[in-house]
Amino acid sequence: MFEEILPNLYRIEIPLPNSPLKALNSYLIKGGSRFLLVDTGMNREECMSAMSSSLATLNVDLKNTDFFITHLHVDHMGLTGRLATDTSKVYINSVEAPMVYEERWRKRASVYSSNGFPADELEKSIESNPGWTFGLKRHIDFSSLKEGDSLEIGDYLFRCIETPGHSPGHMCLYEANKKILLAGDHILFDITPNITYWPSMRNSLKDYLTSLKKVYPLDVNLVLPGHRRIVTGHRERIREIEKHHQDRLNEALTALKDGAKTAYQIAPYLTWDIKYKSWKLFPPKQKWFAFGETLAHLMYLEEEGKILRKTQGDKIVFSLKEGIGLTSIISG
Repeated sequence: MFEEILPNLYRIEIPLPNSPLKALNSYLIKGGSRFLLVDTGMNREECMSAMSSSLATLNVDLKNTDFFITHLHVDHMGLTGRLATDTSKVYINSVEAPMVYEERWRKRASVYSSNGFPADELEKSIESNPGWTFGLKRHIDFSSLKEGDSLEIGDYLFRCIETPGHSPGHMCLYEANKKILLAGDHILFDITPNITYWPSMRNSLKDYLTSLKKVYPLDVNLVLPGHRRIVTGHRERIREIEKHHQDRLNEALTALKDGAKTAYQIAPYLTWDIKYKSWKLFPPKQKWFAFGETLAHLMYLEEEGKILRKTQGDKIVFSLKEGIGLTSIISG
């Protein structure tokens, strides 16, 4: 399914089976002799079928198509290996270009284990994670982009804006003349972006909140997000997302009022927008995402001096710093 949003700019909906995200918004921009496809979906047949059908109807020649990947998550880039041709350029931010083919799973699993994630659940969460199953199956020589670089396609001139947080090098595209922000997963409207622990990031939540402030002043009439609905404004949503993280930080502090806990023990205290009634019922892959976000919030609180960490046996536990209460943690 696709729709024309503006002249020569289309949204292609790519299904994401068995995912709470439901679908990816891939964006196609038609130029004079070339096309630019922004994000592609997972490397699975349901995604390929939907993409192929839409591209065929839009008369897109993949030999004349370049790709821009907002970030390295599998739902945004997994299908690229099957779509890109020898004459395609595949653009991605310079931070993540060398990370795409790194083996990060075991390093992250080691950190998760030391923070209380049970070994049996940890193995199941990795094996059921779509990033493990539906990623790139061939090597791509990426063209790296950095802050301030531009991409011109037809009547559109996009400026690259680095917005780390959701991922280490997440990048948005801003079209100043048409007041369009291709937001990837930086700003979502029906759901909030997952802000998780990354081995290469000291404080992913702090970086994310800084990136929200970075795009707040932009003159934007149309936000094109990576998932769910397209929206005409972004500032009110940024304030809502900031409030969301403020609430989660306070929930983490509340969890520690009766004593020290591991990140895994704290995770059930946070509010999760998921249909399961209790933490025990969460599928392993959803526990992976929720745990990563819990850990990111704890690292933020630690850097802000609100909580302390120490090692008990082979596990890391967090405790409230003396005198800390529920307060406004995120500065305006």
